[in-house]
Amino acid sequence: MTQTQLSVNLNKIALIRNSRGHGFPDIREFATLALEQGAIGVTIHPRPDQRHARYEDIADLRVLVNSHAERELNVEGYPTDELVDHVVAQCPHQFTLVPDEPNQITSDHGWDLKTQADRLRPVIERCQQAGVRTSLFLDPDPEQVRRAADTGTDRIELYTEDYAEAWKHGDHKAVLAQYMECAELARDLGLVVNAGHDLDLQNLADFVCARNVAEVSIGHALTVEALRYGFAETVRRYVAILAR
Repeated sequence: MTQTQLSVNLNKIALIRNSRGHGFPDIREFATLALEQGAIGVTIHPRPDQRHARYEDIADLRVLVNSHAERELNVEGYPTDELVDHVVAQCPHQFTLVPDEPNQITSDHGWDLKTQADRLRPVIERCQQAGVRTSLFLDPDPEQVRRAADTGTDRIELYTEDYAEAWKHGDHKAVLAQYMECAELARDLGLVVNAGHDLDLQNLADFVCARNVAEVSIGHALTVEALRYGFAETVRRYVAILAR
């Protein structure tokens, strides 16, 4: 099993930037800090209203990440024509397709591939032809994992809020087993497994102990924790957990 890697989601840094309208803080600075402290890459999730990450950030971060060997940019979001056009034009390393409605506050469910697979297949193919790896945001449901394999995607990202909520109440073993079952199934089907949503410094170690997950994307909790520990130190703490 390989070590799980960290991708730092910079949306909350972009949200602070946008609140004043002067380009400060610069998310490129925080992307650099994350990469220098051992993150494998950075993530942004541009939404149609551009309330935090913007489409222009894709190009800026692609240039920055290219200056760091073996580091990656992951762009995630609902596959509107506009976002897909930006992804194909800028070629981030990975595009994670997320079933967000335009006005959603945050991601709160995975794709229902019973009804959406046919719509997603052309997007996946277009991105892959441009050299962009694809990942589908999924609930921990074996049926959805099997359907994901049939779409041709490279990876899945397991939506981890259920695990995080169970961990808070000290009753997460059964829920964790469900996630690990899906991760093993995905691997058997030739898919690489990512995960994210509400993972933090407290609950991360239990989730990745089986080494079935290639990458975790963490942003909201990391940004809040950075208010206490500092941004660079917080990233170091995450990297250290994943290295254990």
